[in-house]
Amino acid sequence: MTDIKNHAASTTGSLEGRVFAPTSVTEVTEAVELAFDYRGDVTLTLRSGESVIGYIYNRHVAARDSYLELFPVNCPEAQHIPYSDITSIAFTGEDTANGKSWEVWVSKKESERRAEAAEVEAVARTRGYL
Repeated sequence: MTDIKNHAASTTGSLEGRVFAPTSVTEVTEAVELAFDYRGDVTLTLRSGESVIGYIYNRHVAARDSYLELFPVNCPEAQHIPYSDITSIAFTGEDTANGKSWEVWVSKKESERRAEAAEVEAVARTRGYL
């Protein structure tokens, strides 16, 4: 797959700022999978020259007639776009999941649990239960 924008995002693990111009059905499928997993808006350039900006929430891969569904930023209704209409996918929205790994979440929750337990213990000591 052709990444038409050499970007430092690859060092952070985020696709934010990258642009892919797939040249085959396989590459379109790969790019859509990346976009589906992305936690931000993407900009699709279509064969018609139109650009669609939105959040991809579903995709359907079939031998024929593969398509994706997205919520466009400027329209209240979801849009259905065939893979065959896509000429490029740009990861233009902020990657809201960047830097937020499972390990970071677990560590934060464990810290919150310890703080809550300490608070409960302090209240129990104040009341003379401990």
